Amino acid sequence: RHRCCHRPTKIYDDGVQPSHKTEYLENYPGYGNICPPESCKPKPELQEDRARMDGTTTFKSDYLPYEIVPRPFRPQAEYRPKSGKIDLGTIYQRDYNPHKVGPVILARPRERKHTSDAKVDTIPTYRDHYRLWESQRTESCKVERDYEPPSERFGNPSTFQDDYIPRQPNPPPSCKPCDSKLPEGPFDGNTIHRTAYVVHEMQPLFVRPREEYKPSDQPFEDLTTHQRDFKGMPGEQAKSCKPESRKHGSDDPFKGTTEFQDRYQPYLVTAPEFRKPSEYVPPTDKMDLKSSNRLDYIKHKVAPRAPIKPAPGRKNTGPFQGKTTTKEDYQPWRVCPRGLIKKEEEIQKPTGKFASLTTFRSHYTPHQANPPRSFKPVQAVAPGVPFKDETLYRTEYTPKKKEVCPGLNPDAMGYVYVNTDAQGHKFYRQLSPERSGSDCSPIPEEVPAVS
Repeated sequence: RHRCCHRPTKIYDDGVQPSHKTEYLENYPGYGNICPPESCKPKPELQEDRARMDGTTTFKSDYLPYEIVPRPFRPQAEYRPKSGKIDLGTIYQRDYNPHKVGPVILARPRERKHTSDAKVDTIPTYRDHYRLWESQRTESCKVERDYEPPSERFGNPSTFQDDYIPRQPNPPPSCKPCDSKLPEGPFDGNTIHRTAYVVHEMQPLFVRPREEYKPSDQPFEDLTTHQRDFKGMPGEQAKSCKPESRKHGSDDPFKGTTEFQDRYQPYLVTAPEFRKPSEYVPPTDKMDLKSSNRLDYIKHKVAPRAPIKPAPGRKNTGPFQGKTTTKEDYQPWRVCPRGLIKKEEEIQKPTGKFASLTTFRSHYTPHQANPPRSFKPVQAVAPGVPFKDETLYRTEYTPKKKEVCPGLNPDAMGYVYVNTDAQGHKFYRQLSPERSGSDCSPIPEEVPAVS
């Protein structure tokens, strides 16, 4: 099957109407007027209101209340402490034999200090290469202005003060119900269900007797309607749409020239000129740091700002009265320290030195480990023999020649344009030289080549 490597951009349409008749309609005709089976789904019909709904249910009619008997309570026995002393001895204290333990040998090696008599050069490269430059400090361009408070009072009201009109609030009406008096007398617990309920007697449930299974004496008909009505019609085998494998190309030698080589000629391109940058020459004159603000600004005499600190009030020269109601009414309470809530330990702590020898260390016997046996297979092939890397695919593979699309160059490959379908594919016809009698003119043979 041939596939195009390029597609046209234009939409084509030959105007031929498609045929909607299929092969199934031609080969399989209908058999009589057979109606489809009826659906077992019930039809949606509205049920009429037959009578008034009774409030009794099967649960209400069948349920019989039972008397609830409280669970008997088992009184808890009074706790009585046992007489005698508790034996706090353990098996470890009874069977443990103390041993003399020497100091533990440290596994860490001693620290070795590598000292040298050479002098350390403490001057870094930054301090060695860096040189301070003499720079002049620029003068500040900020204008020093003293604050002058306004002499007149601020009299610009806001839009809220102009547009706001005070109104009297109207409280919303209360939705709380009025105080109603509770009815006097005992609560009447009778309901409509209790007064109108009629007790019915329960009838025994009808049980249908089970029938015994009797097998049929007639043979089972396993023939379906499809097997009975359908009869296979003999037909011809479908023809393959695969085109015959023919040679697409010409035996003429390649000329060696293309359209790109004929139309596009090389142009002479000159190298761009390189302009050497001029050397930087610093100015010799002194920089003028005066700005228009410094030249045109006129200084004004400004009065100092008035302090915001309030005026000193009248000082009292009498003694300070430090009495308060808290000092006179509050009297400190004597607080006794609270005793410890922690109970005394029943088991006394050991006073001697801790023995670091455990039962595992004392009873453990070291054994010599045997290495496991290796299950690695013995080398069957000698390493000196070269590896034979030939396969059946390498020996029996035959390379195939790549097919060339006839749509790229139809004239050189011996094809003639025929037509174009609605999808934009172009069909070509191959001219094969065949002899018919005495006439030696080539007879065109149609071969579809999609482009």
